[in-house]
Amino acid sequence: MARGGDEHRGSRGFILAMLLAIIVGMGILLTAVQPTLSTEVQRDREAELIFRGQSIAGAIRAYKARTGGYPLSLDDLGKLRPRVIRQIYTDPMVADGEWELITAVQPGASGDTTGLPIVGVRSRCTDNAFKIYNGKTLISDWTFSATGNMLGLAGPAANLLAAPATGTPGKDATEAPAKSGDTKSTTP
Repeated sequence: MARGGDEHRGSRGFILAMLLAIIVGMGILLTAVQPTLSTEVQRDREAELIFRGQSIAGAIRAYKARTGGYPLSLDDLGKLRPRVIRQIYTDPMVADGEWELITAVQPGASGDTTGLPIVGVRSRCTDNAFKIYNGKTLISDWTFSATGNMLGLAGPAANLLAAPATGTPGKDATEAPAKSGDTKSTTP
């Protein structure tokens, strides 16, 4: 009888060792997958930033066409009837969701843009991007302006008419070749 108990105890030790090996193996796999997962999350957020920024720029353009002037706040876009935008989108790249406003008039020394006509937005995120948008790889350099494509043209023709502040003409949002640790600024 003592011998049967020893066999059972030995099989429990083997199962415990196998379970430990499986847990360690899964931990190693999850550690290897984590950078890929965070990369995908950032790429999704960048795509969402482009969609939201272009939506706001289009709404500002429509607001200007209807009222003859630029909005003084992003909330003005939501107040116009019929609506020019579904909702006032937040910046998906920063925790508080606040956009940096691009105004038609330079703000004063305080930097306060309250009451100034808004012509576009940009993200306050200073990270390097995986995508290239209008020739820019620094997210805070991506500008979404209503003044760039006043004719409402789509595709490359619209980019040729873009104002210099919106980036390099003829460049659409594309994937950067590779993300490196290099943080050199592409600011003009």
